[in-house]
Amino acid sequence: MTNPVLVEVLRGAVVESAHRGAVAVFDADGNSVWEIGDTARPVFPRSAVKAIQALPLVESGAADAFGFGDRELALACASHSGEPAHVELARAMLAKAGLDEAALECGAHWPSSHDATVALASAGTLPNALHNNCSGKHAGFLCTCVHAGIAHCGYVKSGHASQEMVRDVMQAVTGAAHDVDHCGTDGCSIPTYAVPLRSFALGFARMATGVGFEPVRAKAAKRLLSACMVEPFLVAGTGRADVALMKAAPGRIFVKGGAEGVYCAALPELGLGVAMKCDDGAGRAAEVMVAAVLAKLLRADRALAAKLIEQANPPIQSRVGAKVGAVRPTAALS
Repeated sequence: MTNPVLVEVLRGAVVESAHRGAVAVFDADGNSVWEIGDTARPVFPRSAVKAIQALPLVESGAADAFGFGDRELALACASHSGEPAHVELARAMLAKAGLDEAALECGAHWPSSHDATVALASAGTLPNALHNNCSGKHAGFLCTCVHAGIAHCGYVKSGHASQEMVRDVMQAVTGAAHDVDHCGTDGCSIPTYAVPLRSFALGFARMATGVGFEPVRAKAAKRLLSACMVEPFLVAGTGRADVALMKAAPGRIFVKGGAEGVYCAALPELGLGVAMKCDDGAGRAAEVMVAAVLAKLLRADRALAAKLIEQANPPIQSRVGAKVGAVRPTAALS
C-alpha cells in the first residue's frame, strides 16, 4: 500500500517537495476514529513513546522515593535540547539515586539547542552524556534500578531487567507483541520495537483515559502525561514544536515527537490517542502533520483550531527573512 501525500512544500506557488505518511487515531476501547494510509505496517516509534517507557519509574515507587515531581517526570519523558536547565535537572535526578553522569550509557552528543552548543564550544567544553537528548529518560531508568535493587551496569541492553520492564509495559499498553524479529537499537542504545501505528494510537488513548489499566497504572499514566503538559519546555526545549503545541492548549494536548518523522499524541478530553509517521522521516513534515490532525480533532474549539492550523502552515523564509514559500497539509488531513 502506498501512503498518500500528506504534506506539500511550496516555493512560490509551485510544489517543490512532497511527503507521504500515515495517521492513526483510536479510542481506548480499540475503535478506529480516523485512519490514513497503512497503519498496520510496523513502525519504530523512537522517542515518541517515552511517556510509556517511563511508567516503571512511577509504578515501582522510585519516583516517590526520590521525591520526583512534575519537572523530573517531564524530563524522564523528554527528548530535550541540552539546554542548561535540562542538563542540571538530569544531573540532580541521578544525584538523588547516588549516581552521576558516569552511570549513563546513552552516549554524548552536542545539544540540539544552537545557543547551548555555542555556549559549550565557547567555553572550550565538550558535551557529556547529560547533554544527550535522552539523558532524562536514562536517569529514570537508573533511578528505577537503584530503587528496585537492580545492578544498573548494562541497563541499556536487551535482556537487562530494566529493558525487560520497559518491553513488558510497552506490550501491555499497546497490546502489540514486542518481539525479537521487530527489534532494533535506538540512538541512545536501548532496544526499540517496530509495531503498527494503530497500536501506538491505542496505547496513548489508554494512557489518556486509564481504560484497561489497573488503578496503579492508570494513576501513573495520568501523572506522567500531566507532568509533560505542565512542563512542556522540559519535554523538548526552546522553540520546539512539542512545546508550542502543548502550550496552545495547556492541560488538553499531550504530544511527543520521535526521530524519523514519528509523532504520538493524547487528547484526554476526547479520550483519543494519535500516532503518525512521515514516510521519509522528515521532521518538518511530521510537525505539520500532527498540528493539522490536532486541529481537526479539536475543531469544536474554533480559537484553538485556528492556532493549530497556523502551526500546521509554517512559512519558508529566505536568508533575509522574506516569505518565499510554505509547508502545508494536503486535503487528506483537512
